[in-house]
Amino acid sequence: MTSPIVPTSLDGGVADAERRSALRRMRTVAVSLLLFAAAVYVVTLDRDGFWGFVNAGAEASMVGAIADWFAVTALFKHPLGLPIPHTALIPKRKDDLGKGLEEFVGENFLQEAIIRERILAVGISSRVATWLAVPANATRVVEEAADLAAIALAKVRPDHIESLVNDALVPRFREERVAPLLGGLLDEALADDLHHGLVDLALNELHDWLIANPETVHEVIGERAPWWAPESVNNYVINRLHLEMVRWLAEIRSQPDHRARRALDSMLQQLATDLQTNPATQERAERLKDRVVDHPAVIRTAITMWAALREALVKSLDDPTGAVHQRMLTEVGAFADRLVRDADLRDRLDHAAADLAVFTVERYGSEVTAVITHTIERWDGKEAAQRIELHVGRDLQFIRINGTIVGGLVGVVIHAASVVSH
Repeated sequence: MTSPIVPTSLDGGVADAERRSALRRMRTVAVSLLLFAAAVYVVTLDRDGFWGFVNAGAEASMVGAIADWFAVTALFKHPLGLPIPHTALIPKRKDDLGKGLEEFVGENFLQEAIIRERILAVGISSRVATWLAVPANATRVVEEAADLAAIALAKVRPDHIESLVNDALVPRFREERVAPLLGGLLDEALADDLHHGLVDLALNELHDWLIANPETVHEVIGERAPWWAPESVNNYVINRLHLEMVRWLAEIRSQPDHRARRALDSMLQQLATDLQTNPATQERAERLKDRVVDHPAVIRTAITMWAALREALVKSLDDPTGAVHQRMLTEVGAFADRLVRDADLRDRLDHAAADLAVFTVERYGSEVTAVITHTIERWDGKEAAQRIELHVGRDLQFIRINGTIVGGLVGVVIHAASVVSH
């Protein structure tokens, strides 16, 4: 069973002491007026003339003061400790009070028209633009974002990456057929000639390697030379082959329309088509995918890549002069400048903020207002009444004071009417 919760002041002990002192002062004033009226009533009892008016006013003042004291006290406790019906309302009916407050907030504050109107009236984007236009504020935003990003990156450990790959990516990758995807990507790359840069890079590297490593080429080809041929003949043939390979690669590299390039394009285009339409090619691609996924190096590679990426990002985020930090500053400044100049953008962002707030309220508003009821239901009734009285009791004492004064005036008027009627 949940134990009652005593509501506490957000202001701390000093504020509570000040409220308590102010409440005592106003109670003293109200009681003093009552005692003064009682004293005047006793002194002027059975007096006529002017003092008769004073006596009537004092009598009515006592009645008003006592009635209002009863009304104010009945909110928080039983007057004089007597269990009079319909007293101590807050301790007894705090749950109904919480429910009513919940409904009041929901019906009068968490409404789409009200929320949308207030957010649009505030002009969030304009205020953000003005605030970000100050360089110190933009720098602060970037520093805070960089710190949060660095903390978030530091929280992701290698075992998290391993778990992500094993539990989420690999099973999903197994289910997804990769052949049509690869075929489509290759088809798009060929249509945009994206592969030509990779082909040129491979040709350059292979051409330079052949020139720089003739001994290795000689050894590789020499292993296939016939044993019965004279060594001089084999050397001549190998040297000739090496020279022709260098020349052939140089021709392919220098001629964008070389037949070898066209043959490679045709082969890649056929592969792209087979990956999308040929069942046998697709099956081979899926088997290759499974072997790659099952290889232990996949996990190690993912962890290594993440570690390197994280280290690079963290270092750049920690360095105020780093590329990431400076880029963030540039983007924040550009965004602020655009917000200042572009009224349409500000209007779109304000409406987007209003839409988001309305969506949040429609989806979670009932849960937010329910917190009021649930919280008040868990309050201890007596302690809650004391706390509420501490916050609003001083103002309620004015009811007693006004009742004393107004009652006296009404008493004088009634006495005057009585005198006139006789």
